[in-house]
Amino acid sequence: LEEGHYTLSVRAWDTYNNPNTAFTEFIVTSSTDLVIRHLLNYPNPFTTSTKFQFEHNRPNHPLEVTIQIFTVSGRLVKTIRQFVQSPGSRITDIQWDGLDDFGDRIGKGVYIYRLKVRSAIDESKAEQYEKLVILR
Repeated sequence: LEEGHYTLSVRAWDTYNNPNTAFTEFIVTSSTDLVIRHLLNYPNPFTTSTKFQFEHNRPNHPLEVTIQIFTVSGRLVKTIRQFVQSPGSRITDIQWDGLDDFGDRIGKGVYIYRLKVRSAIDESKAEQYEKLVILR
């Protein structure tokens, strides 16, 4: 297959002629590099908490995920570090309560966050930046 994002759909019928459909999505790439796609946090803007989510090309790999939140002037206010292993290529369960590393609420405004992902199997790394907004 050529490089790209694909969806495979299978439709089958049982002996009573009842149909069912299942599908899976996958990515074909010519590179073995770790790749991050569709990074976002939801809700954005948020008031009390948000969840970070992204797609990657290493399903079933143990991944070290680090999210660092910075002010627009570049001061680090929060670091979130988790080890995750997803059966698919999407991570959706990294939550942040809007508190800094000392447990204090940070002020409203625009912040920059950096997602760094490292594979525990082959040490490959990827990173990406995005913006988030806090409303209080």
